[in-house]
Amino acid sequence: MSARRTAWWFLSPALLVLGLFFVLPVIAALALSLTDYDLYALADIRNLRFVALQNYWDLLHRPLFWSALGNTFYFVAVGVPLSIGASLASALLLNSPLARIKPFFRTALFAPVVTTVVAVAVIWRYLFNTKYGLVNYGLAELGIHPIDWLDDPHWAMPTIIAFAVWKNLGYNMIIFLAGLQAIPADLYEAARIDGASAPRQFWHITLPMLKPTMLMVAILTVAGYFQLFAEPYVMTEGGPLQSTISVLYLMYEDGFKWWNLGVASAVAFLLFVIIFVVTMLLLKLARRGEQVDGASP
Repeated sequence: MSARRTAWWFLSPALLVLGLFFVLPVIAALALSLTDYDLYALADIRNLRFVALQNYWDLLHRPLFWSALGNTFYFVAVGVPLSIGASLASALLLNSPLARIKPFFRTALFAPVVTTVVAVAVIWRYLFNTKYGLVNYGLAELGIHPIDWLDDPHWAMPTIIAFAVWKNLGYNMIIFLAGLQAIPADLYEAARIDGASAPRQFWHITLPMLKPTMLMVAILTVAGYFQLFAEPYVMTEGGPLQSTISVLYLMYEDGFKWWNLGVASAVAFLLFVIIFVVTMLLLKLARRGEQVDGASP
């Protein structure tokens, strides 16, 4: 048996799982998005009609879709940098030789990741309650007028962003911590001998060595944040005034509230295309950065 054939045999289980749980659902979603599959077709398949790109055309002329897309991009544009920055800062603090009881803080910061989103979101609803919430109680003690966090269109999305950053802090922190511990200590020792300060060591050693880790964290975070659903579903139900409705939440409403499964599949496939394009852009930017670094003296 040739080496190539042996390699394919070893890869076949992973490829089978990838095909069953990724490729086939994507193809099925694409096929379903080209039909008017709804409650009537669900009752009798003979009511199913092929409508080609009509679902996509209707979506592009639907104001609610653009509103949901804008909310999703706002969530990603603000939430991803905050999430990456907070995770990196936490990893740097835990990686510092001055830090104490590191296992406790690692566990405490990672605990939200393994906690059910719905349960934690309910707790956050009480924390940000206008009348009885702990956050507004603290603001009142400082002489600040209470804020209607979840019922004000200007504050609802920032509150959800803060929740998402806190919820995903530990996951990215662990990845950054692994990346930091993989950086050779000799580099820092040589920099200290040359008189480099801590900020210069961070900018010229830590960040360049963390580029592959940063890219992976960025891709995972962007893909996860584009799939915003549970937070607005539990905390705001897409309100107020549809200021927190996301693309995935719109897909849920079309598919499981109004049973327009063809339209919901079109929304899902458009979201898949958006995530794919953004991921490719991140990879292209990373490769361009490597080329620039390689060309610099």
